[in-house]
Amino acid sequence: MSINKYLSPINPDELGYYPSTYATTIGSKIIAHTPATGFPDIPTGKLVLLGVEEDRGAEQNAGCGAAPNEIRHYLYQLALPTEQTEIVDLGNIILGQTTDDTYYALAEVVKEVVTRGNTLILLGGSQDLTFAVYKGYELMNRIMNITTIDARFDLEDNDQTTSRTWLRNIIMQTPNYLFFHANIGYQTYFVGQNYVQLMDDLKFDAYRLGEVQSDMDRAEALIRNADMLSIDLCAVRQSDAPAHGAPSPHGLYGEQLCQMMRYAGMSDKTRCIGIFEANPLYDNHGQTLHAIAQGLWYFIEGFYNRQHDNPLTDPASCRHYLVSLEDLGLEIDFYKGKHSDRWWMRVPCHNSELQEVYSSHLMLPCTYADYQQCMQGDVPALWWRYYQRLNNN
Repeated sequence: MSINKYLSPINPDELGYYPSTYATTIGSKIIAHTPATGFPDIPTGKLVLLGVEEDRGAEQNAGCGAAPNEIRHYLYQLALPTEQTEIVDLGNIILGQTTDDTYYALAEVVKEVVTRGNTLILLGGSQDLTFAVYKGYELMNRIMNITTIDARFDLEDNDQTTSRTWLRNIIMQTPNYLFFHANIGYQTYFVGQNYVQLMDDLKFDAYRLGEVQSDMDRAEALIRNADMLSIDLCAVRQSDAPAHGAPSPHGLYGEQLCQMMRYAGMSDKTRCIGIFEANPLYDNHGQTLHAIAQGLWYFIEGFYNRQHDNPLTDPASCRHYLVSLEDLGLEIDFYKGKHSDRWWMRVPCHNSELQEVYSSHLMLPCTYADYQQCMQGDVPALWWRYYQRLNNN
């Protein structure tokens, strides 16, 4: 299927960017869909940039649909993270008459880009666009993990898909292609205890803001496990990212967001990163949009420094440790990357049919602390949640 019918070109003049003037910038290595050059070829294994100016699903944040080109303005002018940098910019999704029409178009583009083995950088727009990415994986018949960086869980009960309901609507899909979800940085005063309990009942994982800030290794493992990383700017404190209709004085620091985006870039599993809810109407001299561009710089830099030491695809790239928990009758396999020092643990699936379905999710990224906990005779909580999801279906 040709996806160019869903896409509109970008105008370099409107971005305030001229490649001939900036020979050592990211923009000089971007093959863009413009009126002059037409629709670009999409090679395999590249970074692909896509804007979606959709904000009809935004709650308390109308106007965030204007962010994609504003982010490009800053991103294009940043220095190259590496000479290897090569990005294809497909332009922006043509908005449909309804949000469902936009979701359909985005799902088709996600399917085409990811099927070709590329990694998608998605510029929103509102966070309900994560639902459309999920629908793209559904079209590919692929089970996926979604990790969010968000102050909320977006589990509100509403028939309409919005920036506050999209996760619930994904969970309600039948058949369901979401295997595991993790939230990083939720803020308790925005999240009712009923939703905390619901996350626990679903065997999903969630870490409060303070927990994440004191243990960035945990955030790295959760991001490394994601097929998609979905970022809501409300997770970042207002002083660092004012461009939001409902900002919070507390949240992640901008530097922490950059660190997490680099983690996503270095993850061999992550095929899509989406940055949502940035609203130029509320920004302070481009502060937030510039911060997002810098975060994407770290994602790109991480992408070109991937270690490719996943024990599932290359066992020789890792050292194997077997921990026996005799009191519990369990043995847990741990793996440590020889080059990256990152850790994984294997989670068994006792159903042979499901083992094939979930084959790409049986190797769970973890931390050295999980290994230490297991050596002391305790089952890591993340391993147990995963085990229950694999074996209680």
